[in-house]
Amino acid sequence: MSMFRIHKNNSIPFASDKQIAVIKCSICTGEQVAGFKSKEDGHFTEIMLIRDAKDLEQFKETYKIEEIKKEY
Repeated sequence: MSMFRIHKNNSIPFASDKQIAVIKCSICTGEQVAGFKSKEDGHFTEIMLIRDAKDLEQFKETYKIEEIKKEY
């Protein structure tokens, strides 16, 4: 099992008042990782590797997210 597979039981909570959903994109490799960025200190918590649109939809459904910001 990959270390970036989604946490099936939502073991990492998403607090929309303190965090924003972000996809970190690598300019060099194109790799995309979805996670949460703290509004207070900018700390990024990796949740899931995004390989395709299906992975992105799964992440959004699991955490009830409509919009995700991309960062490079």
